[in-house]
Amino acid sequence: MVADNTAFNVLKHDLVPEHHPLSEEEAQEILSKLKITCDQLPKIRKSDARIKVLETILGPIEEGRIIKIVRKSETAEEFVAYRLVTRG
Repeated sequence: MVADNTAFNVLKHDLVPEHHPLSEEEAQEILSKLKITCDQLPKIRKSDARIKVLETILGPIEEGRIIKIVRKSETAEEFVAYRLVTRG
C-alpha cells in the first residue's frame, strides 16, 4: 500500500519546472496566438502529482484547464509549454 505523501511539495524540486494555471481569458489568448484548439495541446492528468500540489495551494483544478509550464533553459533562458488537464 502506498501512502499519500502530500507533505512533499514536488513543485519545489529543482528539476520540476514552474506550473501556473491560466485563467479562461489567458487560455483563450494563448490558443488564439498558437492557432490551435485546446484538444491539440499535450495533456497532463488531474491525478499528476504536480496538479495535486497545485490543488492544495489554489483549490480545485477542473478538467479542461490549461497549465502554463515554464522551464529554465541554458540557451533560451526559459521555455514555455502548455498542458491541458484531463481526467485520470
